[in-house]
Amino acid sequence: MRILHTADWHLGKVLKGQERTAEVGQALKRLLELVRSERIDLVLVAGDLFDRSVVSAEAEALAYEFFLGLFEQKVPAMVIAGNHDSRERLEALAPLLSLTGAKVLGQVRFAEEGGVVPFQQARIALLPFLSERRLVKALHLLEGDAAQWKAQYGLGMQKILQNLAQGLSSDLNLLVAHLTVAGGRLGGGEFTFHTTNSYALQPTDLPQRLSYVALGHLHRQQPVAEAPVAWYAGSLIQLDFGEGEETPRGALIVELEPGLPPQVHPVNERWGRPLKTFRLNSDSLDRRLEEVRTFAGYSKIIFEGSPSPGLRERLFKELPGLLEVEVETSPPDPNSNQPPAPPENLDWIEAYAQYRKSTGQAASPELLDAFRKVFAEAHAAEA
Repeated sequence: MRILHTADWHLGKVLKGQERTAEVGQALKRLLELVRSERIDLVLVAGDLFDRSVVSAEAEALAYEFFLGLFEQKVPAMVIAGNHDSRERLEALAPLLSLTGAKVLGQVRFAEEGGVVPFQQARIALLPFLSERRLVKALHLLEGDAAQWKAQYGLGMQKILQNLAQGLSSDLNLLVAHLTVAGGRLGGGEFTFHTTNSYALQPTDLPQRLSYVALGHLHRQQPVAEAPVAWYAGSLIQLDFGEGEETPRGALIVELEPGLPPQVHPVNERWGRPLKTFRLNSDSLDRRLEEVRTFAGYSKIIFEGSPSPGLRERLFKELPGLLEVEVETSPPDPNSNQPPAPPENLDWIEAYAQYRKSTGQAASPELLDAFRKVFAEAHAAEA
């Protein structure tokens, strides 16, 4: 069995006002070509098809075109929701996309409720992204009382995985999941709160009966476990300036055969326009300006020191690929013994305040109060 493993499309991504959807669309067209040329039997999409719950019509159309392209080649797909996707919307679209041969799961289902799907000689467990609050609800359904699992994400996820493992067979078993495995390296641009230690599973938490684990969530293409073999496919394109140009990403072709270890082949192609950060100061500005101007992708400039009046406007006028200018008046002190608190140790209000401070625009008490009210409303609506 030959599988194409992909994830983290982020259709609808807008970076500093620049729409990236067309770049993702070109990558999806290339995936369709690979499906044909590599004789793929099944496509696995491990979450974050879209960058947010509501995206442009163009972004949605490109996703539908991809699945129609698979349908024309008679290749089915297994699709799960990521933390950026609207779970409810994907569930609503599932009957429509099933006409193309795609099995779409927005909400977590247990093994006996369709969380494990047969395909040829394989059994495939599907695990969409599950937040801590929703995990509590899921375990309440599974065990009757989930209060003991609050703030114990890893233990709760182990229960979910054990349930899904009950639906596996003795031949080929796969898991498609959108989550964080401890030891995985961030690619940059991920939503930090859903990749911290409180949301991370240990590689040993993955059921040993699995032949392969197709992961989405981290934007860096990488293996994270050997038994069972587990890989992140990585994002299709470079999504954020935090992602280095050299960071591997794209898609994986996986060969599976009962009784043999999976053969994983990274697709060595670079899709989308590259992103690069240039650090300049008053001494190097004029000398390196041509380097920034001729860069083929989108650029960000970090200016070290105090800029002259009108410099920002000049840079945006002269550099058409420039998306952001950040002024760093005082570089970080490498000898500082007071690093910022890790996100998992902050509540959401503190984290938002820290984020605003990191951008050089500290949040006022009025803004924090407004954020607190919106957060409470959103939390109440989800609960």
